[in-house]
Amino acid sequence: MNSVGIDISKGRSTVAVMRPFGEVVISPFEVRHTDSELSELARRLKSLDGETRVVMEATGNYHAPVAWLLHDAGLYVSVVNAKLVHGYGNNDLRHVKTDRKDAVKLANYGLDRWLTLPRYVPEEDTRLLLKSCYRQYRQYSKVQTVLKNNLISLLDTTFPNANRLFNSPVRADGSEKWVDFVAEFWHCGCVCERSEKAFLNKYQRWCRKNGYNFSEEKALYIYSEAGGHIGVMPKSETTKLLVEQAVSQLRATSAALATLRQEMQSLASQLPEYPVVMEMFGVGPALGPQLMAEIGDVRRFYSKKALVAYAGIDAPPNDSGDVTGRRKNMSKVGASSLRRTLFLVMSVYLQTAPLDEPVYQFMDRKRAEGKPYRVYMMASANKFLRIYYATVKTYLDTLEQI
Repeated sequence: MNSVGIDISKGRSTVAVMRPFGEVVISPFEVRHTDSELSELARRLKSLDGETRVVMEATGNYHAPVAWLLHDAGLYVSVVNAKLVHGYGNNDLRHVKTDRKDAVKLANYGLDRWLTLPRYVPEEDTRLLLKSCYRQYRQYSKVQTVLKNNLISLLDTTFPNANRLFNSPVRADGSEKWVDFVAEFWHCGCVCERSEKAFLNKYQRWCRKNGYNFSEEKALYIYSEAGGHIGVMPKSETTKLLVEQAVSQLRATSAALATLRQEMQSLASQLPEYPVVMEMFGVGPALGPQLMAEIGDVRRFYSKKALVAYAGIDAPPNDSGDVTGRRKNMSKVGASSLRRTLFLVMSVYLQTAPLDEPVYQFMDRKRAEGKPYRVYMMASANKFLRIYYATVKTYLDTLEQI
């Protein structure tokens, strides 16, 4: 049995091959992440006598080309969580940290866990693209929040509370009415320096140009609000430039989010579990693709408990001797993106209060017991995940039998 430990870095890796009782088959050496060098590595490993298994840490995207090529070459590849390997074998007084030492440590870890090493299986192209789209969607969402807060902060010095003048929903293309409004009326002086009639005419033309419904009552309200505020920054070309730039960046980010949202919906609709997931309460065109992106194929989890643990919302036992732990916290060792999506789904349950839904009934019972907000929200998410696992797995198994 040959245990191959690969310490992954960006663009290169360190490889070591060990056998039981500390026998060094191949001393640590470096391999670049090129097709020629990785193919040569695969041929060299396949030429070893006995069964060979490759162990590497999950390191974002760096390990993906190595794991994919070695798996495609027919080798047994196992990608393990870095936290499992981090403290393994650290029984030396001197702490040594080098790529060569890490490669040997991974090889020894593979020997100790030989029978329980999980086999790496590449994701389907559709699921991989969906997950990548969602990760980009999350990044752009954070940027959008920053840009929106920046624009609101800037408007507090030019047109205070302009972002609260409208409550229209976000359009499919990502545009928002208040953002379009401040792009045209970037200073309160742009409104109150005109006569009431002149502003009504201009506002009506603006609504027609941008496809919004005109309301004279709303226009009069905006006019009175603008007259009651003081713009700290002067009405100048520099001020206009600052607002226009902030609006331009926010619009670009919102448009990118809308495009990603549509692409996620298109990719999710190609997955076999799409119809049954979209029928679940609390899951819509936005949250449904997010759930499918983060969970992936539920059949890769051996049980519903494994899925709950993957999300990091399980509460491991905390007992010792005669002491039984009663206060148990979530492990939070899992996919934080999935926990965020589950929290949004639970928020839908909380806002709509569907009395005939088992998840909401469970949530309501926990609330009646006086449980804190975070406790009954995540406990309900736990129950939702168990229902998700059972529903989707049964549906996929049925499709396979047909």
